[in-house]
Formats: sequence, structure tokens, C-alpha cells
Amino acid sequence: MEDFSEFVGLSRPTVSKYFNDPSSVRKKTRDAIEEAVRKSGFKPNLFAVNLNRRRSNIIGIIIPNALDPFYMALTRRIEMIAAEAGFLAFVLSSDGRPEIEDNAVSTLRSMNVAGAIIAPIGTTSRNSPLRVLARDIPLVYVDAPPDEEASFVGSDNRQSFGLIVDYLCRSGEPPCFFGMPEVNRNAAQRRKVYVEAMETANLKPSVLEISTDTTWEFERFAFEEASRLFENLDRLPTRTIVCANDRLAFGVIAAAWQKGLKVGHGAAYDLRVAGHDDHPLSQYACPPITTVAQNYNEVGRLAIGLLLKKLGEADGGDDPNLRQDQILLKSNLMLRSSA
Repeated sequence: MEDFSEFVGLSRPTVSKYFNDPSSVRKKTRDAIEEAVRKSGFKPNLFAVNLNRRRSNIIGIIIPNALDPFYMALTRRIEMIAAEAGFLAFVLSSDGRPEIEDNAVSTLRSMNVAGAIIAPIGTTSRNSPLRVLARDIPLVYVDAPPDEEASFVGSDNRQSFGLIVDYLCRSGEPPCFFGMPEVNRNAAQRRKVYVEAMETANLKPSVLEISTDTTWEFERFAFEEASRLFENLDRLPTRTIVCANDRLAFGVIAAAWQKGLKVGHGAAYDLRVAGHDDHPLSQYACPPITTVAQNYNEVGRLAIGLLLKKLGEADGGDDPNLRQDQILLKSNLMLRSSA
């Protein structure tokens, strides 16, 4: 910046002012700087600029899996809205591992981010890097909250499981529950709301006994556990299975296919399998998965909207959701061939 200021013949504060907001300098000055940029090819170092600011225009995002289409769609929505508001979204993946999540938090801190949107793994202790970061900048959580008080945007699990359990009970055998590994608060909460939904219907809940392994490889985990369960179908409490998420349903359906079991709705089929979330690929499974839709576009829109409100960059407008610090979205039933 010093060299470019000397090249253009202006003071560094004036040049910095232009790069922060071109409209803030006079047209004659702006024209001179833009001509010098064309001649020199100069580009300011965005990260260096943000390190010098009291508050940067970078928003951090941490997700557990950069290859999961759900998180890809979610971050894309956040990036688009952040850009419209003049912010750069910087995405990091924790790969489902606590030590990598801690490193990602350190990276965001070193970048002087203005705020962050986090899909956390597990719960966060009082002195965890995430809790420490939250003392300095606004954080909004998605997918699963780390605790009851955190700012959060996600699905209303009680409503969504009530919806899928009610449908499965009305259309056939009541479902047993195939849970997810204990990688975040969703695991225990979805198991709990399944039990509540069954008890509300005056039915006995049936939670399948599965491994206690902690892994984010949900498809592999479900395939291996379902393959073991399908060795003796008579031991299943019911031939209808509702999975804690669609990625588990992928694995259960694959295990059924390998065992020669037909998944679908009706007397000609051996099993019914349903999921949760409406994963972007669930409609292309074989058979397509009956599930409840988690609106990831709306989760992304409200998460960045809530963060921008906390940063003082937006007031929430007429959206009643943005008047809350915890936003639980309703889900819709998606009826497909698997159940």
C-alpha cells in the first residue's frame, strides 16, 4: 500500500479510504487511483487490510463436512447473502474432529472475523475455544445448538418427528428408531422426540440397539449396523424403521438391498424406511426416501440475517423470525417410495 500510494502520488490514508469505499473520495481522486490500478495491477491484500481494521468485513463459517451436499447448499446461501451485505464468507471444515474444530476457531480468530456461523460437533465446555470466541464476537449456530442458550437456527425436531411418526403410524406398522452416533446434540434430542411422539400416540417406543461408535461417516455406520440387524429380521420390533437422518437411511437401504430385502410401501415389500432432513440426494436414492424436509435455504438465510443483525448491519425488517435469538423452523412431510 505504501508503494502504491507513492506510485499514484496520494497519501496512504486517501488510498485506503478509496479501497474501503470508492464513493468516499472525490471523482478526480477516484479516477487517478483507478488509472494507477490499471497501470500497476495493484491489489490490496484483503486479509492484511482486515487485520488492521477494528472490525473486519469477513464472516467465518465452520461446518463438519465440506463434501456433504446439505452443508454445501447451506454455505452457498450464506455466502450469497453475506456478499450482498458487503461481507466475505470464509468457510472451514472441522471434518467432524474436535481438534480440527479448535484449529478452525483459532484460524478465524487470527483473521479478525467480524462474526461466525458454526455447525458444531458435540457440546462445548465452558472454556472451549468456541465459548471463548463467543465472548469476543457474535456467533450463530446451525444444525445443532451447543447448549440451550446459544443463538441458533435449525429444525424444530419435536414438530418434525411428530409429523413423520404420525404418518408412519397411520399408514402401516408403527416405526422403530434407528439413531445416529452421538456426535452432537441432535443425536440425543431426536431419540427423545421420537420417544415422545410414540408415547403421545399411546404406542410403545422401540429404539434399536446400535453401536456406540462416534463417527460422522453416517452411511457406513448405518450400513454396518443394519447389516447386523438384518441377519435376523424376526428380532426387529417392527418392519418400519425411521432413521434419525437421511444419511443413515442411505446406509439402511443399502444394507437391505445387499440382504435381498425389498424396501417400499405395501404387501410386496419387506421393510419401510424413512429418514429426516430431506438431504439433497434423498429423492435420488433407490427407492427415493420418505422424509421430513429441513429447509436449508431458509436456515442459511435466517442464520446470516441473525448474524448481520447482531453486527448492526441489519434490523431484521418485517421478518418475525429475526426478532428471536433461537429460530426453530417447521418441516414438511415428503412422501416417497421408501415408506
